[in-house]
Amino acid sequence: MSERLPHEKGFHVSWDQLHRDARALSWRLDGQGPGTGAWKAVVAITRGGMAPAMIVARELDIRTVDTISVKSYNHQTQAEPKVIKPPNSELIGDGSGVLVIDDLVDTGKTLEAVRTIMPKAHVATIYAKPLGRNQVDTYITEVSQDTWIFFPWDMALQYVEPYRGTD
Repeated sequence: MSERLPHEKGFHVSWDQLHRDARALSWRLDGQGPGTGAWKAVVAITRGGMAPAMIVARELDIRTVDTISVKSYNHQTQAEPKVIKPPNSELIGDGSGVLVIDDLVDTGKTLEAVRTIMPKAHVATIYAKPLGRNQVDTYITEVSQDTWIFFPWDMALQYVEPYRGTD
């Protein structure tokens, strides 16, 4: 029998699924910006928010894209979030009309750090866990708090032993 990761539940996301979910997020956000409904910029939370942000920016024809780098995990252990690189403050301001995109909200601590820099931004994620859901304005799929999401950029294709039997 093979060793299992220490997470009770695993949710594997393929590139195709991520793309479909990011497009669904785009559809929810379309026309929801302030005033005329247009968004002035997208800010991706690196690293997990970069792929969804690229898809949302493409789908909504948003050409201004920036990043905010927040480190809150060391491999699979969560720590206090630290902003490593803020977005361009002249461009982003207080976040009005800005979409902040991440792959997932877990406890919400990363988004709390982001909101101190961009308090008026609209935060959107693909996946949301209960503890952090109140930090997100828009999301696509809720998963339980004890679910570990395996994103496609973290995975490699390889043989997996069956649960029972050897062939």
